[in-house]
Amino acid sequence: MIQLTKAEEDIMKILWQLKKANVKAIMEQFPDPKPAYNTVSTIVRILESKGVVNYEKEGKGHVYFPLIQQQDYSNQSINKLVDNYFQGSFKSMVSFFVKKNDISINELESVLKEINKKD
Repeated sequence: MIQLTKAEEDIMKILWQLKKANVKAIMEQFPDPKPAYNTVSTIVRILESKGVVNYEKEGKGHVYFPLIQQQDYSNQSINKLVDNYFQGSFKSMVSFFVKKNDISINELESVLKEINKKD
């Protein structure tokens, strides 16, 4: 199971969006104040060492691209959340969020309709 920090996830979100990018292009996607070039470069190399990013040589630099799909990472993260905090029960997780966010019956029915549309 791949474990990413918040900073690593932020860079992965940019790479998933751009598909391929060098460090400068990744930096440009951050809001001001932008992180330092060396910081982004270091995090990208960490992602490479974790096996979630690879690169192609382009001139004197590298163009990075994700090796894992965003959907796969999202599924893994949700499963980890359910396992760690809700004893593996999606029903418990949904119940928690419904109660915590004071979701009405109408809103819940709307969510169920959306889920049924996708089947």
